[in-house]
This record gives sequence, C-alpha cells and structure tokens, in this order.
Amino acid sequence: MSMIDLARRTTLAAIAAAASFATPAATAAGYPDKPVKIIVAYPAGGDTDVLARWIGEKLGARWGQPVVVENRSGAAGSIGSAYVARAAADGYTLLLAPNTLAIVPHVLKPGTGADYDAQADFTPIAEIGTQSLFLASSQQSGVKSVKEVVAGVKAGTLQSYASPGAGSPMHILAELFDKAAGTRINQIPYRGSAPAIVDLVGGQVPLMYTTLGPITSYVANGKLRLLAVADPQRSPFAPEVPTFAELGYKNVEVGAWQALLGPRGLPAEVVQKLNAAVNEIIRMPDIVSRAAVMGLTPTGGAPEALARRIAAEDTRYARIIKEFGIQAN
Repeated sequence: MSMIDLARRTTLAAIAAAASFATPAATAAGYPDKPVKIIVAYPAGGDTDVLARWIGEKLGARWGQPVVVENRSGAAGSIGSAYVARAAADGYTLLLAPNTLAIVPHVLKPGTGADYDAQADFTPIAEIGTQSLFLASSQQSGVKSVKEVVAGVKAGTLQSYASPGAGSPMHILAELFDKAAGTRINQIPYRGSAPAIVDLVGGQVPLMYTTLGPITSYVANGKLRLLAVADPQRSPFAPEVPTFAELGYKNVEVGAWQALLGPRGLPAEVVQKLNAAVNEIIRMPDIVSRAAVMGLTPTGGAPEALARRIAAEDTRYARIIKEFGIQAN
C-alpha cells in the first residue's frame, strides 16, 4: 500500500469516526423531531399510567410532538421494562416506572421475563416523585385496625391480601409486616394496582397494600379504610393514619417512587433536555395539585441522584428478597 493510499484510508477512517461521535449530538440537537413513546409496564388506570399521561401531555405541548403512552404489562412489570432496555437509545422510547424496576429482577426466575439489569440496562433521566404505602381494608371485611388484622390472620379468618404483583414494593412490605407481627398471610398478585383495587372494593379480597392515589375516593366514601402507613413519619396526605412503628411494628418501612428512564447509552444531550423538562413539569401548579390527590410528593433532581437511588434499592431489595426467599409464581 502506497503512502498516498494509507493517508487516504486514515483520513476516511477519521472522518467515519468523527461522524459516529457526532451522530448522537446531532440527533439531540433536533430532538424530538417525531413522536415519542413512554412505556408503562402496567395496565391503564394505576399511578404509573396516570403519571405517564400527565408527563406525556406536558412534554407534547412543550415540544409540539405527540408523546404516546403505551401499556405493556405482564410478569410483574418486567415485560415493558425489558422492552425499553432493548430499544434504540435515541430518546424516542422511554420508560416511566416505579421502584418495582429494581425489585423484579431479584424475584423472577431466569427466563420468565426480567431480562434486564436495573442499574446497567437503563439511563436514569429524572425521579418524578415519591409515595407512601398504606395498608387498607375493605368495608366488607369489617377490619378497622392493624390489631384486628393480626388477630384475624392468626385466627384464620383473614387469609389473603391483594398486591399489584409479585415483587412489587407492596409485596416486600407485606413480608416485612408478617415478620414484625409473627403472621403469615397469602398474597394474591394482580397485574397492576387497578384490577386489585376493583376486587378490594368489591370485597373479593379483604386487605391490600397500596399507594393513596387510586383509593382516595373509596376512603372518602367509606368503602375502604386506611389502617397504617409504612413511613418513618405520618403522611401529610393522611395525617390521621398511624405508622406501623407507632403501632409497635418495627422495620416495616417501604416507600414507592416513580421515575423516567431510557435505554442504556442515551445521549447526554437528550438526557439533559428530558431532565430539565421533567423538573419544570413536576413543579407546575396543576401537576402539583394533581400529584397531591395521588399522594405523590414531586421530587425531581439530577440523573445522577436517580442512579444512586436505583443502586441503593437494588442492593437493599436483593438482600430482603434473599432473606425471605421471595419468588414470583
């Protein structure tokens, strides 16, 4: 090969390399120039779905591009999450997910759906907000206190509770409460909160661990009763409800959060643009007021803060799941 040919080949390689590095930035500069999908790994009607639609509506208005929410439920939320993990890292397929994202990979058996790593396979964009978890009872159950729950489980008159899915924060909470109370109650896992709440209100199941938003109206009309909250302090959204610790049950603390993520390798410029938009949206007065009804405290913050939270919870829940031997059916 002549020196001229070598120089030509080296120049072409350099141009190709430069183009490959320039592509993400060029894409980010015009982002978005086509519709964006937000994947929700649960059925319509739950907290995550509602939040995704609020965020999507605001992003669409801001950008002048459609932002479509697509529900891909199943396998405790892992089907939709794995779909995003495998998507192109261009910012046009995003995931709005609760902290179940960090739990499910430790719960499902290999090959049953959770084919992703919560830390390695996603690009954190922004935390949206945090929520308290409550133990609620149905009107039909007649249960009015945690003390009555413990007595009923031990007597065999209360045998099950509804959860939005095996491996959910609610499932973890139930295991922690059983350990603290010396009880054992059967989980009835549903494909999301919405169908579980239908059966709770209908009296098909007596108890459920849940966030506040989907049940607020049922608590107001007396069809459901809040028995305890799994936070260190009482919730400002339901200050009359005692904590598990107040009632004598220690280490029964599990919260929920919601966050926006993308596939691994999302360009930094796209992440920054999305992060700035989400942080502005969650502080809009109408979103703040709607979030309050849902029992959600907007948080926001940098992508790095969300990455640290995911890492911490991934480690914590791996330990808890191993301790209790929790597995999805």
